[in-house]
Amino acid sequence: MPLSTFESFIKSLKAHPVVDASIEPSAYTPLDLSIHNLELKSVNVSSSDDLESFIWNYMKSKNAKIAYGGYLEQRGIYQRSAYFNEINPETERNIHLGLDLWIEVNTPIYAPLDGTIHSFKNNTNHGDYGPTLILKHMFNKFEFFTLYGHLSVASLLEKKVGADVRQGEQIATLGSAVVNGDYPPHLHFQIIKDMQNYKGDYPGVSNQLDLEFYKVNCPDPNWLL
Repeated sequence: MPLSTFESFIKSLKAHPVVDASIEPSAYTPLDLSIHNLELKSVNVSSSDDLESFIWNYMKSKNAKIAYGGYLEQRGIYQRSAYFNEINPETERNIHLGLDLWIEVNTPIYAPLDGTIHSFKNNTNHGDYGPTLILKHMFNKFEFFTLYGHLSVASLLEKKVGADVRQGEQIATLGSAVVNGDYPPHLHFQIIKDMQNYKGDYPGVSNQLDLEFYKVNCPDPNWLL
């Protein structure tokens, strides 16, 4: 399916919010965690505690309950982890492919659309997703997937591959830095067109060499949310 056709299709879907639907749009604030944000120069982003303090203070200054952003954002935070870090700037994975929603630990997460459970896994590398859930969606013969990363360990309990999930159903809660890859609590939400045989995991960060492929296979989550 051409990207423009897929974009129109995704935008036509009426999605349920992935967090509490009663939170007003005015309580959301955009957050820039890119290498271009000069305020991060004074923050030790290798420390989840320091980064969390920066994010919560920023949200407080904006009188916000949720900070969001990050799609195609080039970030320096991944340099703290050998899982992402490369000497070659072309192969270093530092371009974020999902949308992040920064909000308190244990926040309930809801399915935006009807679907089934494709797969789930606890990705335990430092800087990785931690507990991760992937849903499969099928509408008008169009198949695609949504990924939910940085969840609580309890979110994966009693999950079954192939189980039906209804729009608006609670599917998870957010994990703490202890289990979520060592990040401040947040949801990583990503749309994926082709899972490429991955199960319970899919790249959420790209390098420059592969970016054009991932921009097509993982389009802007804002189209849906």
